[in-house]
Formats: sequence, structure tokens, C-alpha cells
Amino acid sequence: MLKRVLCLAAFVSFAAPVAAADAVADFYRGKKLTILVGYTVGGGYDIYARALARFMGKHIPGNPSVIAQNMPGAGSLTLANYLYNVAPRDGTTIGTFARGMAMEPLVGGGKTQFDASRFTWIGSATDEISVCATTWMSRVKTWEDALTKEFSVGAEGGGSDPDTFAAVTKELLGAKIRVVTGYPGGNEISLAMDRGEVDGRCGWSWISIKATRADWVRDNKLNVLMTMGLRRGAELPDVPTIFERAKDDRQRAIMKLVFTRQTLGRPFAAPPGLPDDRRAALRKAFDDTMKDPEFLAEAKLLNLEIEPVTGAAIDGIVAELYATPADVVNEARAIINAHAN
Repeated sequence: MLKRVLCLAAFVSFAAPVAAADAVADFYRGKKLTILVGYTVGGGYDIYARALARFMGKHIPGNPSVIAQNMPGAGSLTLANYLYNVAPRDGTTIGTFARGMAMEPLVGGGKTQFDASRFTWIGSATDEISVCATTWMSRVKTWEDALTKEFSVGAEGGGSDPDTFAAVTKELLGAKIRVVTGYPGGNEISLAMDRGEVDGRCGWSWISIKATRADWVRDNKLNVLMTMGLRRGAELPDVPTIFERAKDDRQRAIMKLVFTRQTLGRPFAAPPGLPDDRRAALRKAFDDTMKDPEFLAEAKLLNLEIEPVTGAAIDGIVAELYATPADVVNEARAIINAHAN
């Protein structure tokens, strides 16, 4: 009798995950998974999403087809609101939006319609380093220039890195920045820089620069004023961080709140309320794609850095953000909204 009980228990413990996997496969078989991109075609978020779309389907039980589709607007806030409130909650739609969108309900101007802690975080393709930089045409070539000469930077809308990072740089550190916002994506800001419409951009991923403007790096056409984060970049070891430019502990606390987002890199999320088995399947598929040799080979060709962050780790990062003391949150919000207004 004991042997029969043990055998039955072993069978049940084995059969349960198999049945769950079969249920997920049955659901996805013959379906289409859409990856929505909160920006226009050609920018860093778009390139990462399209690379993921080409490989993720083979790691999802049932092997659905996967396509990337653009939904630009308001620095990707349009997509974040759509994903949370409108998109189907069955595991057929995920999205990628500004890494700073997770903190937008804390410090934004009130246009958010989501609770970032309730998104189904799938994972991030990398932990990023961003920069504040001007072009070779700008008269602002150093940080000292930025404190004494007015210069313009391109931006996208509330919640996006270019707007928020420019706000902190201007309002907290006194840089003579004039923000030109409303560009639909990073590619359009780069074109504006190329045409001399704006001097530069603050909150520009170094990975995106290498992927979309490698010639600017090669030909020394960028003046990198500082990195926008809490650590120096491995490829920019001599460039100080904005954190290093802080004057006191109050500024450092605000910067930690704002720039922790860099760890989120290129986040992918699904709407709240996904069935547990599909959430687990999507997270595993994402993690497996990040280790897929074919995906990694393509990422290398595209100059995409892959240092993945798991969905569970993002859950923890978001929880830490939302545990920030209220006085720090309020001051950060005031700084960012002073720019927005």
C-alpha cells in the first residue's frame, strides 16, 4: 500500500507541471503574440523588441507567431496606459516602454492610468548606461560649458528618460538646458541633432548610440558631458556620473530615486492579471531567449548589449522604488514638474 501511495504521489507531482505546460501550449498553439513598442520604428526600444520577436516564439509552449507593432505617443505613456487598461489580459500582448515609466505614477504629472507594481513584468534585456551628450556642432562641449551656455536637448514627453533626465540636470544642478519636447521617438531626436535643430540629448542609452549612430562614436562627433546613472560605464570609465556631480546627500537621494530606473534597461511587461501558468511561461521564454545562441548572435550584429534582468528582479526593483520616503518623492516630483510646466 505504501509503495502505491508513493508511486501515486510521484505521478501527481510529475503530472501537474506537465498538465500546466500542455494547457499553455494548447492556448498558444496557432495564436499570435504581439509585442507593442511605445516608440517609432528605428529607435533602441524598437530594435530590441524586433530582435526579441524573431526568437521568443520558439521558447513559448505552442510556439505562437510573434510580431512587433509600434504604438508611439507621449514618451511611451500612451502604450503604458493602453497595456494596463485596454490590452487583453490573456498573455497574447506584451509591451516595451520607457524604463522610467515604472516610477511615473510617483513623480509624474498625473496622466498615468496604471499602478506599476501590478504590471506583469516579463524581464529586461539589459541593465543600461545612458549619457547626456551634445553633437560636434554644439558650442557646449564640456560640463563646464553646460553650466554657463544655454543649449537645447530633444525630448519625447512626460515619463521618458530625455524629459526626466533633462529636468533633473537643469533644476537640480543648474545646467543651462532648453528642452524641446514632443519628438515621437529617439530616432527623430537623433535626426534633429543631425540637422542642428537641437544640440543634444540627456538620457540617451549608450547601447542605442552604438546601435543607431555608431559612426558618431567612431568619428568623435559626440561630446559626452556625463553618464546619467549611479555608476560609470565600462566603455566610458573617465566620464563622471550625474551622481558624482551631486552637491549633498539630499541631491543624492533624489538621484537614486530617479536613476535606479537604469537597472530596468529595456523592460517588457504584460497587463495585470495574467493566468499564473502563462505568466510563468512568458517569463521563462524571455529568459531562455536571452540565452539563445541565435538570438545572441543577432544581438551582436545589431550592437545590442544583453545583460538580462528577470521579471522577478524587476518586481523587487519596483517595490523598492515605491518604498522611497515621501519627502524625497515629493521633491523629485516638484523638480520634474517644474520642467514639465
